[in-house]
This record gives sequence, structure tokens and C-alpha cells, in this order.
Amino acid sequence: MAVIQLDTAGLKCPQPILKIATKSPDMLKGDILEVIGDCPTFEKDVRIWCQRMQKVCLSVKDDGNGKLKIQIQF
Repeated sequence: MAVIQLDTAGLKCPQPILKIATKSPDMLKGDILEVIGDCPTFEKDVRIWCQRMQKVCLSVKDDGNGKLKIQIQF
């Protein structure tokens, strides 16, 4: 199991989801993708993507500076 980080801060919808989708084929079962983002719809978009792609949204953490870190398990 690997933990891979992906920083999408500064990108606006739908770019963070496109970056996640591009990274997705490289992920193995059990891997965790930690995605950082600051788009206003970031959390909602990631949750919808996880549901559609049957991935698990493990956690959502707010850093207090307008950025969220979301962990997705593959």
C-alpha cells in the first residue's frame, strides 16, 4: 500500500477531478491518494467522483487556510 500526494491547489473545477482521474490508473488496490485542493466545490466534486468510481473517501481535513486534504482509498 502506497500513499501518493497530489496537489491541485489553485486549480478550479473541473481540473482537480481531471487530475485525480489521470492519476487513477496508476493506483493499486489499497493505495491512498491524498489530494490537496482549494476550489469551492472541491470536497463535493471529490465525493461524487468517489461514489461514481466506487472508491472510498477516507477523510477530509481542513488546514485552516482554505485548503482541504482529502484521502481517497483505491
